Amino acid sequence: LIVAASTATATRLATNAFPGNTMDQVRWVGAVGADYGVIAVAKDSPINTLPELMDKIKADPSSVSIAGGSAVGGWDHLKVLITADKAGIEDLRSIKYVAFDGGGEAVTQLLAGSVQAFTGDASEAKGFVDSGDIKVIAVLAPQRMSGDFANFPTAKEQGIDAIGANWRGFYAPGGMSDEAFAFWQDAVGKVYASEEWKATMAQNGLAPLDVAPADFQAYVANSISEIQAISKEIGLIQ
Repeated sequence: LIVAASTATATRLATNAFPGNTMDQVRWVGAVGADYGVIAVAKDSPINTLPELMDKIKADPSSVSIAGGSAVGGWDHLKVLITADKAGIEDLRSIKYVAFDGGGEAVTQLLAGSVQAFTGDASEAKGFVDSGDIKVIAVLAPQRMSGDFANFPTAKEQGIDAIGANWRGFYAPGGMSDEAFAFWQDAVGKVYASEEWKATMAQNGLAPLDVAPADFQAYVANSISEIQAISKEIGLIQ
C-alpha cells in the first residue's frame, strides 16, 4: 500500500493541520512529476513582467490584490509569498491575497477586474492560456516548460529565484519493510521513466521533477521547512 501525496500534503504537515503527525512517521517513496506555479494578469493589463508586478507591490501594497484558488496559508498563497520574498519584499504580511473556491473562480475575478493578478498551477491556467484571456508573466519552474507554456519566462530568468512546484508523489507506512519499500521505489521509478507516463504528464500540464527516490525524503523535508518559515513570518503558525 502506498498513498498519493503532493505539496498540499507538505503544507498541511508544515502548518500542523495533522496534529501529532510528522513526515517522519511515513516513508517517502518518490515523485512522479510536478505542476509548477504560474503568476498571470489579464490580457489587457499594463503589467508585462514579474518584476513590474513586484515593484508595484513594493511601491503600494494596497494597489495589488492577487487571487488564488486555495485558502489563506494554502499553496496558492504560499507561492506568491515565496516569490515576494525572493523579490526582496520585506513585509510579506503586506501582500493582499484573496482566496477563492478554485482556480477557475479566481481567474473569473481577474477577468472581471476585481483583482490585479492570479496565482495558480499551470494545469488549471492552461484553458485560460489557450483562450488568450490571461497573460502569464512568470512560471515558477527551474527552467522553461515545454508545450503551451514554452514562451512564458520563468521567475528565475527575470532575476527572481522563486520555484513553486506542486509536486506529485507517494509515501508508504512507516513500518513498511525495506524489501517492500525498495519494490515500490523501483515501481514508481519505472512509471516515471516510461513513455506512457511522459505522455500522460504532457496531456495534464505536469512537468518532470527530477528528484531521485533516494533523495525524496530530504526534498519533502526541505519543502516543509520552507513552508514553515514563510507561515511563521506571516503569523499563520507560532
